[in-house]
Amino acid sequence: MHSSNTKRTATCSCRSVELVPAGEPRRVYACSCMECQRCTGTAFSYRAIYPGSALVGQKGETRSWRRSGSSGQWLEQTFCTTCGSVVLMRAEGLKDALSVSVGCLEDPEFPPPIMLHWPHRKH
Repeated sequence: MHSSNTKRTATCSCRSVELVPAGEPRRVYACSCMECQRCTGTAFSYRAIYPGSALVGQKGETRSWRRSGSSGQWLEQTFCTTCGSVVLMRAEGLKDALSVSVGCLEDPEFPPPIMLHWPHRKH
């Protein structure tokens, strides 16, 4: 496990976007809801929730779009304008938090998910 002053770099597929969250995530999760399956093009998303203040560096051009979740609250996906990789998500229901796509961190020792949201939707 990394120390509390750890800084990892999340990059998109084309390496144009870099995000640097500092410290350890609050929680690591996977989600099998249909929207996460569509967003990732796989059977689930794998994300790490950090405090909103954890983002200490960012470069590259991103765009964001919002959708309504099953609760009626918004979810915002942030992606690279060149390759389309979703690197970050924010949610109305997660105040002062951001979710980084774990695959973008390229850290084979990153903590595994502790929960699976929407397990009845999994493949």
